[in-house]
Amino acid sequence: MIEQDAVRLQEQTPPRKLRWYDTLTINSIWFAISTRSNILTPLLLPLLVQRFMGEAGKGGAYGNIRLVSLMIALLVQALAGMLSDRNTSKFGRRRPFILIAAILDVLTYIAIGVIAATMEGQAGYTALFIMVVLSMFTTNFVHGPAQGLIPDLVPVNKRGLYSGIKALFEVPLPLIFVSFVVSKMVSAGNYWGAILALVVVYFICVGLTMLAKEEPLREQPKPFDKGSILRLAAMTGAFTAVILSMGEVVRRVLPSLAENQTTLKLIVLVIVGLLTMLVAVAVGVLLSLRIGLGSEAKSHRSFSWWVISRLSFLVGATSLSSFALYFIQERFPEMTGDLAAQPTSTLMLVVGVALLLSSLPAGYLTDKFGMKPLLVVSGILATLGTAVVILAPSMPIILAGGFLIGLGIGIFYSANWALGTSLVPQNEAGRFLGLSNLAGAGAGAIGAYIGGVIGDSASYSLLMVVYALMFTFSILALSQIKAPLAEN
Repeated sequence: MIEQDAVRLQEQTPPRKLRWYDTLTINSIWFAISTRSNILTPLLLPLLVQRFMGEAGKGGAYGNIRLVSLMIALLVQALAGMLSDRNTSKFGRRRPFILIAAILDVLTYIAIGVIAATMEGQAGYTALFIMVVLSMFTTNFVHGPAQGLIPDLVPVNKRGLYSGIKALFEVPLPLIFVSFVVSKMVSAGNYWGAILALVVVYFICVGLTMLAKEEPLREQPKPFDKGSILRLAAMTGAFTAVILSMGEVVRRVLPSLAENQTTLKLIVLVIVGLLTMLVAVAVGVLLSLRIGLGSEAKSHRSFSWWVISRLSFLVGATSLSSFALYFIQERFPEMTGDLAAQPTSTLMLVVGVALLLSSLPAGYLTDKFGMKPLLVVSGILATLGTAVVILAPSMPIILAGGFLIGLGIGIFYSANWALGTSLVPQNEAGRFLGLSNLAGAGAGAIGAYIGGVIGDSASYSLLMVVYALMFTFSILALSQIKAPLAEN
């Protein structure tokens, strides 16, 4: 009943008429957020960790940074969404948070540049670790409120289109920008140039977002439930504990399997990697939402399974990006150090072009044919593309596989976000979509913390097999989601 009421609320069209430029002002912030991720996650952080910690433990060290920083993101993004739901500022609910947090976020990028230029060894790694955590804090005070813009301002019958445009700003355009502009700087060791480019992007995109026509909150919000902060902290702690426990399983089991590898041992390695990630996904989400939503969780079963499906897919998509550089270094030994940055960025460019081609048509097709059928197609394409990357004997074939993955991700971002915004209560969109960061933050944490150990112990090629199977599981999880009334 509650889910049906939520859908009916979302079918009420916002009173203000949308203009063509609203697609830009509502969605431009995602270009900045994603450009940050595409510079730090696949390029700067792996290279800096490799420089500070050396070859032997780079995957595990990188995974540790991702786990802690992304669990901070999980807590902060949900909290920021909840606070923005109740914001009564005359400038709107979301924009004040976005502006202040973005300014603070830029300061963390400058600090990372100083660390890269002046520090080495364990001290450099420790300083980098701290600053990435702080950056995750500020970034998610941008991210959490920004997620409420589409539910606040866009009627349900146009959310497929706007989600498609969001996907365009969130994935392909940043990938293309980073590939053509930033990757050359990183390959040449010009880390400061990459950071300054990110700062410029942030200021432009935040400026455009300030032009979004938000209306002040008309009704007095319910009193803030202070206990919700404790629930968020408990939720984050529980999710972290699940990931840590699965990581410990991998750390104990994999070393013996990785020695004197046989076909049977490789199969067992894949099974162990897959099962630990699936347990982290399913148990982590269900337990965390039970804590975060309390008794409401039972009334939002479809939302819970949407998060599980989304998390399963993003474990593969996010982690492929995170470990692409290490995978290419493993596959092509001549591409050592910074030399792997350019081919890694080229792969990301191909993925971005495919996303560009698929995200907007996917938004239209989602509105026409429904969300779940498009999500099945996206999972199949991503699985096939990853298989091509794993088996590819040369870089051009890897790029072809990346193109298929990009098509799948583009469709996924459009259809999956449209499905999610149709499942959350309209008057608490920031809260619920903040909680959905179990998928966004959890994907990088699970994929990197567990996956880094697999890559270090076995190989990054075998790790890619696990990610391909996670794409497949995301399709299976769709069967547990009750489609919104508009699709029935």
